[in-house]
Amino acid sequence: MENPINFYSKTDFELTQKKKHSRWLESVIKSEGQKAGEVNYIFCSDEDLLFMNQRYLDHDTFTDIITFDYSEEDLISAEIYISIDRVKENAKDFKVKFKDELRRVLVHGVLHCCGYGDSSKELKAEMRALETKKMELFHVEQK
Repeated sequence: MENPINFYSKTDFELTQKKKHSRWLESVIKSEGQKAGEVNYIFCSDEDLLFMNQRYLDHDTFTDIITFDYSEEDLISAEIYISIDRVKENAKDFKVKFKDELRRVLVHGVLHCCGYGDSSKELKAEMRALETKKMELFHVEQK
């Protein structure tokens, strides 16, 4: 598969360094002993994700990410929807750069597909630590 990780946008947001992000996310998947199948990231608005959250998850709240995991065995495949509005707001609230918060959310979706959860306080702490560790791989040159 030529480009197993793809980026699409339903907003005017356009991801920079798509190839670097793709190689990084593939390296994250590989570091978890998995292979990248087709992983599609779709950047959208708060309203888009709220609608999906209500319709598919029966949640009536804004969220930064919704992951539809289609993985099988050791092959990671998913549709990952990210609200650019939420990422911008969270970056401001957490006092971090937008690009760093976006990378945290990008890797968060892949980690869910690799089997990590965040449904409890302990799991959230583990997920956050893993996100931080995997974000460091972005600055490692991928071959």
